[in-house]
Amino acid sequence: MNEAQTGDWSLIPGNDQALLTVRERCRQMVRRRAMLAAGFSAVPLPGLDLVSDLTLFTGLIEEVNSQFGLSEGQILRLQPKYRLLAYEAAIGVGGMMVGRLVTRDVLLRIFKKVGVRIASKTAAKLVPVAGSVVSAAIGFTVFRKLGYQHVEACVRVAEQLNQARTLGT
Repeated sequence: MNEAQTGDWSLIPGNDQALLTVRERCRQMVRRRAMLAAGFSAVPLPGLDLVSDLTLFTGLIEEVNSQFGLSEGQILRLQPKYRLLAYEAAIGVGGMMVGRLVTRDVLLRIFKKVGVRIASKTAAKLVPVAGSVVSAAIGFTVFRKLGYQHVEACVRVAEQLNQARTLGT
């Protein structure tokens, strides 16, 4: 099957080892961004943590999608049937941010799902020093968990695309 038939596969990790390498690189990115988010969470200014989380997470999602060849633009370069498969796979694995332009509204909906933790993080800031530490720990944990979930969704979508490419479906 030639490139004209399949579209541009060059950006999607093409085997298990490449997927594992990209997965670990993205998990490192998640941890670094989670540390930054925790730092902002420790600052005792209400609202700063949510704005910084949204900004950091938007950038992270776009970067992770790109690393897996699953950004909106990269998916659009695939042949239509593979493009559809990518979106179906993303929906199937719960990866609502795979292959899509991430907007503030989408992130707010996701953050609302973990709203109790965010509310706890904000409330913790009202207690002096210990509250900032608790807020930072909660911020790190929530950010890392959401980031890891997105990385795993991208891995599953890339695996399904590779399987389809191998089978020639």
